This record gives sequence, structure tokens and C-alpha cells, in this order.
Amino acid sequence: SAPITFNGLVRHYDLRGASNMADIQVNLVDKHDRSEQSHDIARAVRKTIQEIGSRYNANIKIVEVPPGPPVLSTIVGEVYGPDYEQQIALADQVVGLLKATPDVVDIDWMVEADQIRYKYIADKERAMLNGVSPEQIAHTLNMALSDRAITNLYDETAAQQVPLILTLEEKERSSTADLNQIQLKSQAGHLVPVSDLTQIEETLRPKSIYRKNQKRVVYVMADMAGTLESPVYAILGMTDKLSGLDLPEGYTLQELYISQPEYEDDFTVKWDGEWQITLEVFRDLGMAFLGVIVIIYILIVGWFQNFKAPVVMMVAIPLSLIGIVLGHWLMDAYFTATSFIGMIALAGIMVRNSVLLIDFVNLRVSDGIPLKQAVIEAGAVRTTPILLTAGTVVIGAFVILFDPIFQGLAISLMGGTIASTVLTLLVVPLVYYMIESKKHK
Repeated sequence: SAPITFNGLVRHYDLRGASNMADIQVNLVDKHDRSEQSHDIARAVRKTIQEIGSRYNANIKIVEVPPGPPVLSTIVGEVYGPDYEQQIALADQVVGLLKATPDVVDIDWMVEADQIRYKYIADKERAMLNGVSPEQIAHTLNMALSDRAITNLYDETAAQQVPLILTLEEKERSSTADLNQIQLKSQAGHLVPVSDLTQIEETLRPKSIYRKNQKRVVYVMADMAGTLESPVYAILGMTDKLSGLDLPEGYTLQELYISQPEYEDDFTVKWDGEWQITLEVFRDLGMAFLGVIVIIYILIVGWFQNFKAPVVMMVAIPLSLIGIVLGHWLMDAYFTATSFIGMIALAGIMVRNSVLLIDFVNLRVSDGIPLKQAVIEAGAVRTTPILLTAGTVVIGAFVILFDPIFQGLAISLMGGTIASTVLTLLVVPLVYYMIESKKHK
């Protein structure tokens, strides 16, 4: 089984203990001693290793220790429906869609492959003729297939007794032919092979049925690695593809993003994993951003006793978006949740610059200075403190610019500050002059 790590606990790899499963953990040298990041190394070896696995019909996944949220996988598709076998068939089609989607890798599902189960049935008539009881047959096969302690190693100084386990080697119990050669001693003292006393019945081993909140579900999982590594791009293109899936007659398919289906009388694909976390985070941050804008507007109205002035001051917020977009484009970085947090924090900083300019204009106008002259002086006098404020923000954010998690925060703060500061010094005084000049005519 997998070690008790992030993947072991969150993705349940620590529960894997079958003989046909293996887990190899690769530890890299320190990041300062290599030129590539761990993610780039994983991308480079994934295709080669999976090609090797395909030769032996093995499913190999390159799993990284994720810095993201504790989810089952980056992309998780939960398939619900009225019949479990039909859910499996639908999930198989979803797996096919993901395999055909660019940049989607390590596609898997929580459905066991068909496994043959061999059931030994004692032939009571032949067992009786050979003087062997059915219980003896069952006991012998049980001992051959299990690791059972037959006694303990005697050591009077030991705190705990050491069990002695009697078992066949793996190679001697790997097939029915091996087990058929096991011989049992009859009441007459003759050795009788198992094959003479039993019949073998072949059946398929029952598959596990997973449930989530008491609803039967088939999990389809995948990761992202390539040009576009956000799950958003893969899932947004799924709606049209899902509409083309084959469904049982009389049923439809709905697609959900936030919550489970209320009923199981129809088929549903609900997207979960890092996608849902991303969706919820951006939804909550968007609401927080709107709340921040409303609060800033109320505060400025309360101070200046003017409903138009706050609108002019808040022009700096959309101006900062120019720098944020350009910053992410120049750094070839994705707009992440930390980028959004940086944009929210930047709103207050940039509005402060507008407040400094307009407050100075109002003070000079109250002293009898013409509006145009006051606007010019505001730009000249307030430029230095505004640039100092912007410089401290840029320098402080530069420290985390190359951090894989907080890079988006740094780009938003740096790019938004630079663009908004430059444009605010030009746009805000000009817009304010255009509005107020009508009052001073």
C-alpha cells in the first residue's frame, strides 16, 4: 500500500494492498540542485512510462504531491443513475471523452476489471468413497491460500510470542493447477489429490459499489498536464460532448457542477474535484470583491458628501485590471485564486491614490485656486507619495513572484499597481476636471 502521505490519505492510495498493485515513490534532489521543477519532470517521464505499462496491459499513473486542495483528483466525474450497470456503461463513455480531450492525463475510474473467481465445490460422493470429509478439504485449501499461524516460537524472555506461519510459496498457489495437485490423506492412509475430490466453478468476482451521501456513484478521475493545466478548460468543453453519449431509451443526461442530483431516476454527471473547489472559490471571491467595492463607495460618499466623486476615484480599479491581465500574459501564468485575492487587495490601495489626488484638488479649490490649476498642482504634488506607495507594493510582492502557489498574488499586485498608478495619475484628474468644470462655469 501507499505510504501515509497527502495522496495516501486524501486519494485513498493507502488502502491499496492487493498483490497486483504497487507504489513507487521517487524523491528528487533539492530544487536548488536541479534545473527543472518537479512538475516538468513528471510531464517528461509520463508518456514513456505509460508506454511501457501498456505493453503489459498495466495502468500506470504519475502522481505528484499536489500543492492544491485535498480532493480525490484534479478532475472527478461522478456518474449517477437508476441502474448501476448502466452507470458503469455511461462512465465508460465519459472515460472515452476524457481520453480524447487534450492535456487530460492519468484517466482512471473506480470500477474493478472483471476478475474470475474460482469456487471449489466438494464432491461429497467421491470424497466419501475416498474416505475424506468435506471439512478436511475446506481446511486444507484454506491453509494453502492463507497465512495462518500454526504455533508460536517459544521464548520465555519475549514480551510477545512470535507466531510461526505455515503457507505455500506464492508460485505454488497461483493457479488452480497448483491447488489441484495438493494431496489429502484419507482415513485409509492414501494420498488423494484435490482434483479428485472437488469441482471448480468459475464466476466473476462482484464489483464494489461506491456511494456518496447514500447515492450510488461511479467515479471517473483524471489529471491535467500540458499546455492548459486548469481543469476549467477541460470541463467547459464537455457539455456538447456529453449530449452525444448513448443513453438507454427514455432517459436523459443532466450535467451538474455544485451539488449532487436530488433523485436517481435519471442519469447525471456531476463534476467534482479541483474544478468544484475552483468554482466555489471564485464565486466566493467574486462576491467578496463586489462587497469591497460597495463598502469603499459608501466610505467615500460619507467622507466627501458627494455621489459622483467616488465613481471617479474608483476608476483606478478597472485600470488595475489592465496591468493584471498584461502581467499574467507576460509571465505566462494562469489567473488563480491567489490572483483574485491580489486584485481584491489592490482595489483599496489604488482607490487610496485617487483619494489623495481628489482630496488635494478640493483643498486647493476651497482656498480659491482655479479648478484647472488645482488639478495640475495635485498631479505635481501627489505624484511622489503615490509613486512611493506603488514602489513599496511592487518590491514587497516581488519576494513571492516565483513561488508556485503565490505567484498569481504577486503578479496581480505588481502588474495592477504599475498600470493603475501610471494611468491613475493621468485619467483620474482629467475625469474629475471634466465633471467638476461644469459646476465652475
